[in-house]
Amino acid sequence: MAKRKVDHNGEFQIVSAPDYLPVPQLRTLQLQRLRRIVERAGSRVPFYRERFKELGIAAEDVQSLEDIQKLPFTQKTDLRDTYPFGLFASPMKEVVRLHASSGTTGKPIVVAYTDRDVRVWSSVMVRTFAACGLHAGDIIQNAYGYGLFTGGLGAHYGAEALGATVIPISGGNTDRQIAVMKDFGVTALCCTPSYFLHLAERAKALGVDLSELPLRAGIFGAEPWSDSMREHIESDTGIRAQDIYGLSEIIGPGVGSECLERGGLHIFEDHFYPEIIDPETGRVLPEGEEGELVLTTLSKEAMPMIRYRTRDVTMLLTEPCPCGRTLRRIKRVGRRSDDMFIIRGVNIFPSQVETALLQVEGTLPHYQIELTRREGLDQMAVSVEVTPEFFSDTVKGLEQLEQRLIKALEHVLGLRVEVKLVEPQTLKRSEGKARRVIDNREL
Repeated sequence: MAKRKVDHNGEFQIVSAPDYLPVPQLRTLQLQRLRRIVERAGSRVPFYRERFKELGIAAEDVQSLEDIQKLPFTQKTDLRDTYPFGLFASPMKEVVRLHASSGTTGKPIVVAYTDRDVRVWSSVMVRTFAACGLHAGDIIQNAYGYGLFTGGLGAHYGAEALGATVIPISGGNTDRQIAVMKDFGVTALCCTPSYFLHLAERAKALGVDLSELPLRAGIFGAEPWSDSMREHIESDTGIRAQDIYGLSEIIGPGVGSECLERGGLHIFEDHFYPEIIDPETGRVLPEGEEGELVLTTLSKEAMPMIRYRTRDVTMLLTEPCPCGRTLRRIKRVGRRSDDMFIIRGVNIFPSQVETALLQVEGTLPHYQIELTRREGLDQMAVSVEVTPEFFSDTVKGLEQLEQRLIKALEHVLGLRVEVKLVEPQTLKRSEGKARRVIDNREL
């Protein structure tokens, strides 16, 4: 039976494995934390105080979890408009860590952590790694970027707290990554899926067979990736590819994770409350309907987020998971509501292009989409690398492969687009998030 104790904030904590809490207890804990975080945001953050005042709501109006719908949304532009510290709910003397985005599309996003926030972050990353089948004794090579990016340190602290041996190699220097993986007996690797593809490709060129190494698991996140890419990774390297989910605005990695059943990603909803909304109207959708994921931090002290619009498109899955976790799951995020582009009236997501390409034998999971405009009409061309065997084939064979790819894309997209077959190793590789779309329409 679960025990209860009082923490330093006077909040009742339920002492048991949080992933397996009985649902009524979980909902009680969520409501308790939601009411506290709304009060904290409204009393300490001028931005939220004004928003609540405009809507005529106060913390005491939150009497049930459904009342979260009365609260305002928060968007990325709000973080940029209040740059750098305008959304902090803790004085700087209590902030022990700052992280920030790269700021490539404007002012960077700055996020803050108290000591308690860092401990929560470590705990949800421990739960992430445990859900993915890792344990004390594993040797984890962490190739997420260290520094202001949240990925590196978030994974690092969690892996150490798990009891694993951590190799803080960060991103880049691929040949060294492979040497370390081989020499140190690495059993798990953390990085973006696109970087792992590059790493596996380079290992093959160096004569290193990853399937013969102790490496058994890849913990991949920070960008959408398809089931087809997972199948390619697993068949090519023999590892188990696990998907994790997080975003800096909420905490970093550690918001959710697949378990070994891989039937969606469990959200650690004792700390992050999930909703699915219609991205156009903001209306909350029932479980099982696809829409935009919205998250509210339930325990973040330094920088609480109320109903943050992630722009990630997914759905809440309703059926219980065979693993026994009572935490709700989301469907794997394959696209974002803001990475869509429109060609001749057709809405297209890069993930759709990836799915179509990998259905055709002879292609490699390296592609790039270029958008141009000729004589007032939008044009789309997809460059895709093909295997050495196919590239050395006859001209007729290459033409046939090109036509198969054009048809596959037309079937998935409902649009006929240009396909360019290129040699292996032709397209630029990424050591972080892959850049799939180059939009030259305004040039």
